[in-house]
Amino acid sequence: MKPALLAQYVQETGLVEGVTPRTRRLDELAGKFLDDLAYQQTLQNGNPIIYSVSIVEPADGDGQLHYGIGKLMPGKIGSEYYFTLGHVHAYRAAAEVYIGLSGEGLMLLQHEETGETQVQPLKSSTIVYVPGYTAHRTINTGAKPLIYLGVYPAQAGHDYGIVAQKNFNDVVLDIDGEPVVIGRQEALGIISKRVEKNQA
Repeated sequence: MKPALLAQYVQETGLVEGVTPRTRRLDELAGKFLDDLAYQQTLQNGNPIIYSVSIVEPADGDGQLHYGIGKLMPGKIGSEYYFTLGHVHAYRAAAEVYIGLSGEGLMLLQHEETGETQVQPLKSSTIVYVPGYTAHRTINTGAKPLIYLGVYPAQAGHDYGIVAQKNFNDVVLDIDGEPVVIGRQEALGIISKRVEKNQA
């Protein structure tokens, strides 16, 4: 049975009434965080939910829309903020709009063909347009859950395969208490030096 055309969500929880959220736990993001040692240590102490999405699909077919309310928890693995797995749409031309509802974070956008990266703020009262052919990932840089609404064409689909193979070119690290966007290779060097320093 399809959900009703009218849906209600709870601001504090990000849950949509009558919709069971899809969740991703830490073990489902294996190999995605830069600091694998910190990842393994965190995982040994539990397998927390990193994020959940309540997806509403009122109708399928040309011209229809689906949407989801995401809730990304605060936290870090080492110095890297919690993030969503990220995806590109199976129907590559499909765009998406994200609307920040509460919390504070960033949207990492990467064009599939050129590799060009953009980072946009995602927080209460901000709207981020994600063009077609663009992989996108949400990052929570705040101390509270980041809750947001994503609206996309019903035929968009979600392709996680490319992100699983290549990951994103840039990462966001906590450096001196501030989120900083850094190229992946440079960030790996920073983390390696920190590990060496701690082991010395």
